[in-house]
Amino acid sequence: MTSQPRIYMAGPDVFQRDYAQHKARIKEWCAELGLVALCPGDDEVTGEGKAEVSRAIFEVNMALIESADYVVANVCNFRGHEPDSGTVFEIGYAVGRGKKVWCYNTPEHDLLAQVPQVEPGFCRDGMLIEDFGLPRNLMLAHACELVRGDLRACLELAARWHAAQG
Repeated sequence: MTSQPRIYMAGPDVFQRDYAQHKARIKEWCAELGLVALCPGDDEVTGEGKAEVSRAIFEVNMALIESADYVVANVCNFRGHEPDSGTVFEIGYAVGRGKKVWCYNTPEHDLLAQVPQVEPGFCRDGMLIEDFGLPRNLMLAHACELVRGDLRACLELAARWHAAQG
């Protein structure tokens, strides 16, 4: 582990209109806490078309995850009742590489309370809603540390955890 841990910032934040300002704030907070933020878009990519640009973004983000010590992920509801699929992929990849992951913007209520039901225990598509009392899918809940707080609270927790590791 490095003395200043490198934190990959996963999440749909990159789609915000004010992402440049948001990213600057993340980097500032991390610096205050002795962390180094690795944000999607840190290495701007160019290409000869959408396919080339999307491939380059994927490769840059994978390299950033590889170079990170930890991952902090925004698991807010994104375009529905679930986290962003790209974020979930990044979390799974990081966990598979043995990296500790913290997730913030975790809902207060369990899945059963979050997802609209057409009949008890089933969503509008007729699919069973898992009822384990967890605020996110069990695969995320058991692979990551789910933080009930915002980004700043999550970064503070990650910094304290790193410091405790010695």
